[in-house]
Amino acid sequence: MDWVERVAGIRRWSKGGERAPHKPLLLLYALGRFQRHGNRPIPFSAAEAELRSLLKEYGPPRDTSPGYPFHHLTSDGLWLVDTATGPGSPGPELGRLRDSQATGRLHPDLARALSEEPALVARIARFLLDANFAPSLHTDLCLFVGLDLDPLESTGETRTNGIAIRRDPAFRSQVLMAYEYACAFCDYDGWLDGTAVGLDAAHVRWRAFDGPDELSNGLCLCAIHHKLFDKGVLGVSPEHTVTVSARFVGRSGAARNMVTTLAGRPVRSPQPGLEPVETDHIAWHSRQIFRSPARAS
Repeated sequence: MDWVERVAGIRRWSKGGERAPHKPLLLLYALGRFQRHGNRPIPFSAAEAELRSLLKEYGPPRDTSPGYPFHHLTSDGLWLVDTATGPGSPGPELGRLRDSQATGRLHPDLARALSEEPALVARIARFLLDANFAPSLHTDLCLFVGLDLDPLESTGETRTNGIAIRRDPAFRSQVLMAYEYACAFCDYDGWLDGTAVGLDAAHVRWRAFDGPDELSNGLCLCAIHHKLFDKGVLGVSPEHTVTVSARFVGRSGAARNMVTTLAGRPVRSPQPGLEPVETDHIAWHSRQIFRSPARAS
C-alpha cells in the first residue's frame, strides 16, 4: 500500500477552484503529534483551539469549524474517531464532539507504517505541503504543528497521484528579469556581490491550484512582501494597485511604512512587451488568499 497515494486521494469539497485544505491541515497536525507522542488518542477538547487557530491562519478566508475535518477525515481511511461510548464519530457539530468526549487518532495501519518507516512522516507531510500551500508558508506551518522534516531533502517537485510535477527552474530568473530585479510592491532592489538578494518570484495563483510557472502568473516581490502576499495581508486589485487587508494590525512605524502605506499604490509593471499578471490569477488570489476587506487607500 502506497500511503502517499492514499493521502493524495483524500476526498475534498471542491467548487470553482476554491481552497479546501481542512483535512490536510488536520493530517499535518496529527503527524506532528505522532512524531512527538506516537499514536496516542487526541481529545477533541484539547485539540479544538489549536485546530481553530490552524484553520484561521492557513485555511481559506472563510471561517471553518474545527469539527469539520475532525469528523469528515474518517471517510478517507486515514483517521479514526472514538467517543466515551465506543467507536465512531458523533458528527461534525462542536457540541456533540465535546459532549461525547470524542478523540481522534491515525488509522492503526497508517500508524504502524509510520513507525516502521519514520521517513514516511516526512514524505506524507511534504506531499500535503506541496499540494496545498505556497512554499513560503511551509516552514512556519511545520513549526506550528511541531513537524520536523529535516530528514527529508527537498526534491523541488510535487507529486500528485504518483506523478512528479517539477518546478520550472527558469521561472525565477524570468520573473526577476521582467520586473528589473525590483519588488513590484515597494521597489526594493538589493544586490550582494553581483547577485540579487532578498527577491523572490511569487506565484499569484499557487502551483498547488494549477498556477503555471509562467510570467503571466508571477510577480517579483521582496521576501517580506512575498510572505505577506501568500498570507493574504497583501493583494492586487483589478486595477493593478496594492491592496492591504483591513484585518492587518501594525502599530510601529516600520509596519506602517512597509505595509499599510502600500494601500492603493500602483503595482510595478513588467518591462514593455512582457506579459503582466493575468486577471484570472489576480481574481483567484483575491477570492482564495486575500483577507478581505481591503483597507481604504
